[in-house]
Amino acid sequence: MNELSKYGALGLMVCGALLLAGCERPPMDSEQTGFRGTGIVEINNPRLAGEPDAIPAALPPAPAGGPPAGSVYQNVQVLGDLSVAEFTRLMTAMTSWVSPEQGCNYCHIPTNLASDDIYTKVVSRRMLQMTQHINSSWSSHVGNTGVTCYTCHRGLNVPAQIWTVDPGPKSVRGDFAGWRDGQNIAAPAAAYASLPYDAFDRFLTNTGDAGIRVNAATALPTGSTTRDIKDTEWTYSLMMHMSEGLGVNCTYCHNSRAFADWEQSSPVRVTAYHGINMVQDLNVDYLDPLASALPEHRRGVLGDAPKANCATCHQGLPKPLGGAQMAADYPALGSAP
Repeated sequence: MNELSKYGALGLMVCGALLLAGCERPPMDSEQTGFRGTGIVEINNPRLAGEPDAIPAALPPAPAGGPPAGSVYQNVQVLGDLSVAEFTRLMTAMTSWVSPEQGCNYCHIPTNLASDDIYTKVVSRRMLQMTQHINSSWSSHVGNTGVTCYTCHRGLNVPAQIWTVDPGPKSVRGDFAGWRDGQNIAAPAAAYASLPYDAFDRFLTNTGDAGIRVNAATALPTGSTTRDIKDTEWTYSLMMHMSEGLGVNCTYCHNSRAFADWEQSSPVRVTAYHGINMVQDLNVDYLDPLASALPEHRRGVLGDAPKANCATCHQGLPKPLGGAQMAADYPALGSAP
């Protein structure tokens, strides 16, 4: 082999190494998540998989008996039927879940614990009711795992994954490309894709069928069944969020050869369906109405209250906190009065 051939071979080897450097190295994990024969396989890279946060240890059980908290403390509108010991235990846990640095004073005036003058107390009361509502009414999504304040807050005053209505850019160009029509912005909500950037407001604030569709229901567009490309783009924007929020790909719920066919979908698609409806319910009945109780710096640029989406609880994992059943240690959070 002459000198030129040697250098040529070396150059090919270097180019090949550079090309392979962009590939994911094995091993990859694969798991069949759908029915046999549907080809629904979830492929994951274990080196890139998210890890659940450390789960706080449950506080020791409170001693049984004793008077109810509602008869001892003033202005106990929620959890008043708990014993004083269990009430104190739950309040202590909530403090570590939501305000570990500020302590009880984050929601209470030290000299007047019954006062509602701090807005965080009004909000936390409603959040307690929401947590009970989730655990008692939405087992179709949360199952027996349930949720606690920590599911979303993770030791933060405000959950890391929340959203408010996105008004879009403040100004647009006057040329033909000036009308963005709610998209073509590198928005995190759409996984930085050229998709509508506020699918949350469209799909996660109205109860019932919000028109989450990709395929038309008929061969030709007719009447209310009409679904155009824009509907598809809105839907893909939400699906991109769900995929990223759960750390999964499309085949976690769908068979890629027939996205719309429920019979060929993974069983978890039903769980996701109930999750969408649950988030709509929480945003409409619990979270958005809190706007009037929040100070300006806690509201969105349009004055709306922060709301939930899939990532609020999941935070990059198929099951929040890896499926840890924290709610079982605090039964008062499991049922609404």
